[in-house]
Amino acid sequence: MLQLVYSLFIAFTLSPLWPLGQNPLPGDPFIIVNKTSNEVAFIDDNQVQTVLPAATGKEEKLTPEGLFTFTVKAKEPYYRKKEIKGGDPANPLGTRWLGFDALNTDGRIYGIHGTNNPESIGKYVSNGCIRLQNAAVESLFDKVPIGSKILITSTEKSFEQLGKDYGAIK
Repeated sequence: MLQLVYSLFIAFTLSPLWPLGQNPLPGDPFIIVNKTSNEVAFIDDNQVQTVLPAATGKEEKLTPEGLFTFTVKAKEPYYRKKEIKGGDPANPLGTRWLGFDALNTDGRIYGIHGTNNPESIGKYVSNGCIRLQNAAVESLFDKVPIGSKILITSTEKSFEQLGKDYGAIK
């Protein structure tokens, strides 16, 4: 029995999914969502590459705060709640889904996604996800690999300072 426990411990700690050491490392892709300004920053190569307007939770508690990991990526995501196929103009998830593991979920509950309601961007309207214009989420999709980190916060700090605080910028 002890051998089995030891084997499982080794397997999980040496797994490529296990976050060993500092994460993100300086220069790694890193996303920061600031609920105070309803903006999303993409950090890569030790600098803020872009800042995008976003929509977040209609109530402050709906969009969870913390440091999370992207675990799911989907093109033309299926909207399970109302059984709307990807690519359907009625699909509120837009053209891309970048799901993360907030509140012990599997990346299929919370995410950054596009929208079929572009007028909602910049507002507090979602049920917890972060909405971007479809073109904006498409621009991030290939740049954010599974395992990348996302920080969601409410702060007056700059994205540059947050990137330094969390190790994504030297």
